[in-house]
Amino acid sequence: MNVLLITFSFPPVGGVGVLRALSLAKYLPENDMRVDVLTARNAPAVGKDVALLKQVLPSVTVHRTWTLDLPFEQRKFIKKLLSRSHKPAPAGVTNPGKAAGARNPVVKFMSTLIGDLLLPDPQVGWLPFAFPAAKRIIREREIDVVLITVSPYSTLHMVCKLRKAFPTMPIIVDFRDEWLITTIGLISFNKNERARAVSYALEAAAVQDATTVVAASDASRLEMMHRYPNENSAKFRYIPNGFDTALPADANVQPPASRDKIVLTFIGSIYGSTDPAQLIEAVLGLPPELRSRLQLRFIGHIETDAYRDSLLRLGDTVELKGFVPQAEALRSIEDTDYLLLISHDRINVSAKFYDYLGGGKPIFAAIHPDGDIRKLLDETRAGQWADSADPVSLRALLVSVLDRQRPPVTYNPDRERIASYHRRAITQRYAQLLRESAGELL
Repeated sequence: MNVLLITFSFPPVGGVGVLRALSLAKYLPENDMRVDVLTARNAPAVGKDVALLKQVLPSVTVHRTWTLDLPFEQRKFIKKLLSRSHKPAPAGVTNPGKAAGARNPVVKFMSTLIGDLLLPDPQVGWLPFAFPAAKRIIREREIDVVLITVSPYSTLHMVCKLRKAFPTMPIIVDFRDEWLITTIGLISFNKNERARAVSYALEAAAVQDATTVVAASDASRLEMMHRYPNENSAKFRYIPNGFDTALPADANVQPPASRDKIVLTFIGSIYGSTDPAQLIEAVLGLPPELRSRLQLRFIGHIETDAYRDSLLRLGDTVELKGFVPQAEALRSIEDTDYLLLISHDRINVSAKFYDYLGGGKPIFAAIHPDGDIRKLLDETRAGQWADSADPVSLRALLVSVLDRQRPPVTYNPDRERIASYHRRAITQRYAQLLRESAGELL
């Protein structure tokens, strides 16, 4: 079977956003599939990770086209300048509007104008290059099935365009994150009423034209299935992310009680869904003797100066290392006692959760109590959790791992269940789905 994988970001672009597409390109060939990848040559990125290219097999053909987009730092600067309706509030402020005041009317007008031109997101500038390339690849490479992974969500236009050009082509659309309930409010360049209307219409059209819709969390699958009751429920499938490392033989070893410092490491970006404000308040409320035993390490991009300033309130308790290549980030797990997970999202499951599973260390999770992450954490017995919105609960959990006077927390991870989330096993499931989807129409 010949597969065309369409993904805006692909190595050497770094960050967790490329890993799902990378794993498909890496492991689908093991399932008797020839893979072509269509991606943006100049996709903005937090950083480069050239080492990831070594995981792309020589049999995989990568097609790169241009996109009308700015480099990452310039785009972030414009977004910061134009898209904020208020200045960021300090951590703990519950009504930032009252704290900061409204923005300048000229800036508001420019923000609305530019935002309306770039709906549903700035990456819409890839479509004039990507669509002709996709049509050419499908014809020249005799493609049997197309797999389109989003975000950016403007790539959903490709589903509709390709459906018109190839009426019987099996097209799978892969949502790495649920869009309209969660992500649109966290990272969208434009969140006004018109932007939401355009987004809802685009998703509905793409879902209608897709052969199969894949979600990376079961909660996301159920959300979309309920949103489109006229679609066959079998169209909506759930295939999670995974980890791509060898599970250590001594997975989830206990942190030594005698160590002077207990290290909690967070790997990933700090933004709306991973806002550390409540954790910071929990740490600031610890007794001095317990806080002196704690070291928080953050590895990855920090979205705003406000988040950085909030973290720096912790003084010597926190270490900010910034973006590093994936291999270096994963190596940091070796000298970590707990892997710190922060997520306020009820629906989406952060890709880093699966990397944490493969890291073999206990997970310290500040999460939504009713979310899919909690269900997965309970299922795998890979760590402990507290409500991400409750500093009191978070502080109690911190005390349980820092207080030498308390019996040490014991772990009994389900290694077999954890192993089922390796990306090779996950991609085997995806290969079967591709065959099923293609078989319906071929």
